[in-house]
Amino acid sequence: MLRRAKHIAIERGISLSGLLTQLVEDLTRREDEYRKAKECHLAMLDEFDLATMGNITWTRSDLYER
Repeated sequence: MLRRAKHIAIERGISLSGLLTQLVEDLTRREDEYRKAKECHLAMLDEFDLATMGNITWTRSDLYER
């Protein structure tokens, strides 16, 4: 695996540590973006009255009754 990573770094014209730096930066950036998007969507959900108050008052069989 390390040998393959070295070849990838050479193909990109950077050092192995430079490649690892890029990968870690990309990973942390994506994680930060995901966390921000999740917080934003959860905040939007809090704005709506879904009338459940966090309690589910039905069962699965209730949903499938016809």
